[in-house]
Amino acid sequence: MALRSACSTFAHVEVRTVIKKGREKEVWFAIRVTYHRELKVKEDLESRGITCFVPMQYRREERNGVMLKRLVPSVHNLIFVYIKPSDMAEYKKTSDMPIRYIMNRETHKPITVPTREMENFIKVAGTFEEKLIYLNPDLGDFAKGERVRIIGGMFAGAEGVFVRVKGDRRVVVNVEGLVAVATTFVHPSMIEKITDPEPNQLDNAL
Repeated sequence: MALRSACSTFAHVEVRTVIKKGREKEVWFAIRVTYHRELKVKEDLESRGITCFVPMQYRREERNGVMLKRLVPSVHNLIFVYIKPSDMAEYKKTSDMPIRYIMNRETHKPITVPTREMENFIKVAGTFEEKLIYLNPDLGDFAKGERVRIIGGMFAGAEGVFVRVKGDRRVVVNVEGLVAVATTFVHPSMIEKITDPEPNQLDNAL
């Protein structure tokens, strides 16, 4: 989707950054939400026509002896918002939602996620697959894996690192410093090696 609509909770979301000379452009802010209220924030953003993405997946739980399947947030207290910086600042100022910027420790500025990196994350996290594995991006060295693109199946088009996670070969998509998600098992025939620039390098070249 040229992301102009309400918060995305659908798989295979198309993400585009609109760049106009002399004007602000939308960027993906990483926002921290307190007290597990990410869905309330999502609802408020949606009511204002602001695009956002909350990582969610199906999980099974037993209630009164009945096994239920529910769609729930995969990572609590995290939401990504696609918005112009000035509009984000205005929203924070005028909204009573419990949010704050996630800051870059080196630059002391709010973290924004490169568009292509966010595209890859949504292509995996946006499937809501219950067997996705969310990982701490600070654990493990994904850089040692082989960079690949998935060419078929529910994760088609996603780019990441092909590594072994919990005994299976999976593609790990990492939103640097924030969250990483591993696909379900991906057969080697469904991937191709890629040698083009890293997502953040490509964005920085724009």
